[in-house]
Amino acid sequence: MKTEMREAAVTAVAVALGGVLLGVLWWWLAPRVPLVGDVVSGNWVVYLKDTEGEQAVGVDGTFSLLALGFGVVSALAVFLVRRRGGVPLVVALAVGGLLGSLLAWRIGVWLGPAQDVVAQARSAGKGVTFDAPLKLNAKGALLAWPFAALVLHLGLTALFGPRDPDHFPPPDPYVPQGPHGAASGS
Repeated sequence: MKTEMREAAVTAVAVALGGVLLGVLWWWLAPRVPLVGDVVSGNWVVYLKDTEGEQAVGVDGTFSLLALGFGVVSALAVFLVRRRGGVPLVVALAVGGLLGSLLAWRIGVWLGPAQDVVAQARSAGKGVTFDAPLKLNAKGALLAWPFAALVLHLGLTALFGPRDPDHFPPPDPYVPQGPHGAASGS
C-alpha cells in the first residue's frame, strides 16, 4: 500500500505540472476579446468593441478543448506506465487533473493582459481597441481534464488491463448440471 500511495503522489504531481503547459497554450491560442475605452462625463467607460462577438465564448471553449486533450494524454500516459491501475492511482489522476486545470487557469490569467481595464483604456487612449484580460467564465471547464482522464483511464483499464482470476472453476462439461447449477445426483 505504501508503494501505491507513493506512486499515486508522484502521478498527481506529474499530472498537475502539466497545467503549466496548458496555461501557456491557453494564453497563446485563446481568442482576444476586443475592448474600447471612452470618456463619459469625465469618467472612463470600457465596453466591448463587438457586442455580438463570440470571442469570450471562444476563450472558454479553447480552455475546455485543451483540457480534454490534456486529460486524454495524461490518462494514456498513466495507463501505459502502470497498467494495473488501482484506487490510489485513479484518485491521483483526478486530483492531478483538477490541480493542473487550476494551475493552468491562474497561469493563463497571469500571462494575459492586465486585469485593470480602466488603466488599460487610459493608456491606449479614447476609442482605441485593446485586449480584455484573459478570463474563464465557465468554471465547469476546470473539470474537463479530470473527467476526460478518468473516463479514458477507465475504458483503457476495462479493455486492456489485467484480468482478475476466476474465483470459481468452470463447470465440468461432462457432469450433468441440475437446474441451479449443481451436479445432478443419481
